[in-house]
Amino acid sequence: MPFIKSVQNNEAPVSIYYENSGTGLPVVFIHGWPLNGSMWEYQVTQLPQQGLRCITYDRRGFGKSDRPFGCYGYNTLAGDLKALLDELDLHEVTLVGFSMGGGEIAKYFSLYGGERVAKVVLISAVVPFMLQTEDNPDGVPQEAFDKMLKEMTDDRPGFLEEFNKDFYGVELLNQPVTSAYLANALTQTLNASPIATIECAKSFSSTDFRDDVPKINVPTLIIHGDKDKTVPIKATAEQAVENIKGAVLKVYEGAPHGLWFTEKDKLNQDLIDFI
Repeated sequence: MPFIKSVQNNEAPVSIYYENSGTGLPVVFIHGWPLNGSMWEYQVTQLPQQGLRCITYDRRGFGKSDRPFGCYGYNTLAGDLKALLDELDLHEVTLVGFSMGGGEIAKYFSLYGGERVAKVVLISAVVPFMLQTEDNPDGVPQEAFDKMLKEMTDDRPGFLEEFNKDFYGVELLNQPVTSAYLANALTQTLNASPIATIECAKSFSSTDFRDDVPKINVPTLIIHGDKDKTVPIKATAEQAVENIKGAVLKVYEGAPHGLWFTEKDKLNQDLIDFI
């Protein structure tokens, strides 16, 4: 199986699993929490037909990648992304980050100046700042994240089963999601390291990317659903578009957080048109 080695924070090398489909301009997909690279199934089966090389990878602690005990902060995660781009020697890359994956992109530009990257797509992304504070009133209250962490610690399968319902907008009549798909999503999330699941939740809920986001200096497309209950649009996409020069925001009306699946045909076309 294809792996690259990433060495961060003077730790032992961590094996990062990746998959590669198609040829042409490279598109690197960064998955959301608590999924893995296989979430992009409906993109990597379609975009290569349009002359694009699609690369997915499993974040450390998820999927087939190694599962270290610690080191799940965004500086480390952005370092893993850099290791992938360097090892595969990719150029003119489009980075596509979903949810938590938007944080890797922002931190990558902040730490490495966007080396090798030509374009960015942020989908339902957590940037610039998820947490509600005095100067970020539209964010999510700390109590909500505390409750989430407690429920994960007490009963991770039970929490994730309920979490997925909001994630995919199960209660929205215009967003039917089959029980089979929800079962598959639950299996995928339960396959992750419990430690990585908790530590990454702490990272995306508390990391302030407001100084990082303006450093994204390439053409950027931001896509967000206006019914996203997981990552509120007012605290994220609506703020990000104001802080990335030239960025374009596309709001998917009625779409939940997991719009890469519920709106896959529309999303795929928007990706093809942008790239």
